Amino acid sequence: MDIIFNKDAGPLLEGIINRAISGCLQYFNYHGNVEVSISIVDSNEIRGLNNEYRNIDAVTDVLSFPLLQPGEIAQAFSGGGQVFLGDIVICMERAELQAKEYNHPLKREIAFLTVHSMLHLLGYDHSNSEEEKGMFGVQEEILKNTGYTREEI
Repeated sequence: MDIIFNKDAGPLLEGIINRAISGCLQYFNYHGNVEVSISIVDSNEIRGLNNEYRNIDAVTDVLSFPLLQPGEIAQAFSGGGQVFLGDIVICMERAELQAKEYNHPLKREIAFLTVHSMLHLLGYDHSNSEEEKGMFGVQEEILKNTGYTREEI
């Protein structure tokens, strides 16, 4: 698994993100050489990206830029070669704020945002309530499996 950070995120943050991504891949039994690019940005940068790519002029917590379509993912993993999943952009300022709002540690919030974004890279969506319910159930299961539940931290 290759996780490419846009800049040095520090060993603690990189460890949290690595563990969350590994948990996602294990949950789906995806093996092989996987590459994900991670960018840790500030509010101004994520607002600009959100505006540029989604036409939403607002700060958000995380953005996902998948390289594969949902129907291509299983096939990509079955091929045995390198699988480029895409990019994850996390707004550290927003993560810190949300950790305080939800009264849990920053590492849990970073894991949550990483798993949420990985699910988007793996083809999940939450554009309607049924999809959201399914995605959030999988997300909580992965967080539980990796030890990032609200109760265990």
